[in-house]
Amino acid sequence: LRELISNASDACDKKRFLGLTNEGASAGEGAPCIRVRADKKARTVTIEDMGVGMNREDLIKNLGTIAQSGTKKFLESLKVKPGESNMIGQFGVGFYSAFLVADKVSVVTKAVNGEQLRWESNDDKSGSYSIEQDASDPIEGSSGTRVVLTLKEDAEEYLDEYKLRSLLGTYSEFISFPVELWAEKTEYERVVDEEAAPASEGEPARMKTVPKTTATFERLNKAKPLWMRPPATITEDEYADFYKSAFKAWDNPIRLAHFSMEGQVEFKCLIFVPTTLPFELSQEMFAQADSGAVRLYVKRVFISDRFSAAVLPRWLSFLKVLIDSEDLPLNVSRELLQKSKVLSIVAKRVVRKSLDQLLDLSEDDANFGPFYEQFGKYIKVGLIEDRDNKDALLKLARFSSSRNAVALAKAKSVEAGSEAEVMEAGALTSLEAYVSRMPEGQKQVYYVAGTSKAALEGSPVLEALTAKGYEELYALDSV
Repeated sequence: LRELISNASDACDKKRFLGLTNEGASAGEGAPCIRVRADKKARTVTIEDMGVGMNREDLIKNLGTIAQSGTKKFLESLKVKPGESNMIGQFGVGFYSAFLVADKVSVVTKAVNGEQLRWESNDDKSGSYSIEQDASDPIEGSSGTRVVLTLKEDAEEYLDEYKLRSLLGTYSEFISFPVELWAEKTEYERVVDEEAAPASEGEPARMKTVPKTTATFERLNKAKPLWMRPPATITEDEYADFYKSAFKAWDNPIRLAHFSMEGQVEFKCLIFVPTTLPFELSQEMFAQADSGAVRLYVKRVFISDRFSAAVLPRWLSFLKVLIDSEDLPLNVSRELLQKSKVLSIVAKRVVRKSLDQLLDLSEDDANFGPFYEQFGKYIKVGLIEDRDNKDALLKLARFSSSRNAVALAKAKSVEAGSEAEVMEAGALTSLEAYVSRMPEGQKQVYYVAGTSKAALEGSPVLEALTAKGYEELYALDSV
């Protein structure tokens, strides 16, 4: 369904483009749209668009060869670079995905100023097809295409309105053109009750409530892709609402980045830094390492949220990231992503931007402390696993230390009544701050590992160092 909706969007985009360049699209028509309708009795699902349509030659070229891409040919003929158009591409491959659920596929189509034709697959599974003139319901508008899937018995769940609504909402929410679903709607109205006893003189007629069911096309994709708008036009509340909706979150992001990259690789990206550790991560630290952290789109079409590991290292898997690529194919797979140079470039840029956001957050003491309390373990994991970003991660890492004990020891060694410079209870220190406090003569960083701060502070091993004024770092996180 995602593939066929994307093809329909391509067709509408082509028609709009040709209309702007005066190359054939009919003037005066309304905005193109895409309609989906299920018929349980006939066991069919129909996807119809008001796009550019196809003639006999187009049908043979686009649907006669599985690897043929009508979109690619269209862009080549116009000498337009792929990044300069919204065409999604891979028409042939996308169309043939219909046979995953359909025994039979029919395509009724009409090009501008052309005849209405029907392409139909044969039932003998030989891969052959027929093309003939079509006398069924006319295509609405000057051109368009109607794809009719006769579903297999084990695919009848796709005849259910709720199932189609769910799929369209998930995968085609941000398609550029209206996507409409044929849906039944029940309303209740008051009518005279003909079966009731007659009303007494002067009393109003007895009424009853009856259901009235109507069916019409309902637009599903009303939301606009936030990441396509200039950041200067988006408010904090809009970002927060989108974050909560897209990632099913309850908190507001503590930091976010909205950026794009153009040139060798083109993509747009949103990065959200959560304020609160999600419940699933409190149970399993890397629950999002493989899925859930990254939502991957290709030209506004949702692909998957199960490719997190291809974009983010484990230590950043607590983030929420949306990527919309102009260069990846729709039929992307985990194997393809692992070998993709495009995604490798995207991943490096996302990691760099994420680090920038965290470094910026570290300058905000009021917010970084609560953040680190919940997500600090991920920074420590990064120190172990991400050697390329070790220096930046060291700036983010925070530790408990014996600073207060050292300060109190110093105060006791000087005149009575002097005050010790102590930290707030539970305050953490950075490695840089630790080094800045090292007394003359200290050449090394001292640390000790343990299960709790209280247990370490009572250790006699630290007494000698504390007496010298040497601060020790406490390594308490199990990573």
